[in-house]
Amino acid sequence: MPSHSGLFTVIERAARKAGPRLRRDFNEVQNLQVSRKGPADFVSIADKRAEQTLFEELRKARPDWGFLMEEGGEVAGDPSKPRFIIDPLDGTSNFLHGIPHFAISIAVEEPLPSGKREITTALVYQPMTDESFWAEKGRGAWLQDGRLRVSSRRDLSEALIATGIPFLGHGDFVEWSRIFGAVAPQVAGIRRFGSAALDLAWVAAGRFDGFWESGLKPWDAAAGVLLVKEAGGFVTDYRGADRALERAEYLAANDGLHSKLHKLVAGALR
Repeated sequence: MPSHSGLFTVIERAARKAGPRLRRDFNEVQNLQVSRKGPADFVSIADKRAEQTLFEELRKARPDWGFLMEEGGEVAGDPSKPRFIIDPLDGTSNFLHGIPHFAISIAVEEPLPSGKREITTALVYQPMTDESFWAEKGRGAWLQDGRLRVSSRRDLSEALIATGIPFLGHGDFVEWSRIFGAVAPQVAGIRRFGSAALDLAWVAAGRFDGFWESGLKPWDAAAGVLLVKEAGGFVTDYRGADRALERAEYLAANDGLHSKLHKLVAGALR
């Protein structure tokens, strides 16, 4: 059995409290009231309910910590303490269309003496499959009680790559098209499943061999980035620097494929 901190126990308990309600709401998705939040970007009552549950549970356990949430925005806490980064329903469009591929994503971001911050704890929980992908800095990445490792493939011709496709009001379609044009002819397949949190968790689990996407918000990717790194993979921005969260550019893969993917992406963007 892997050892984990009391903090992770708190996070997983919160996710597992929000999960059953999401499952119930998913089964009644046709009856949900839906409001517009922007171009092609919908938010459901289920989304808000899940976030409120997570906020209440985590605030109870860590009352002086801050929060950064998709729906609720930023809630200030003690600046010397960590903060939670929460996406209560990553894959909202899937959820609202009755596609059972979505997740709760929770990350903990801690302040460093240098003034920078780093992600130290992560959970991506898939309520429909009851899969709990989690990681703590320096302790590895796990699926339930099983250790995760990124895939061992070294040839792009055998690699299955995940991405996110720009859509109405979101993303740079010209940039994405150039990258797709460079990557697609070199790999075994490209998939777009609609949840960046799960895409990154699946890279950590070796189900996908790589991933690229830009324009993601911190709550979409923070937990997934730590999962990939703790599973032995690399996550950089498109320039190959360790500034993916800062630049909202994500290129993830194992050590054998990352440099090859980076070469393709960098070449496409020249």
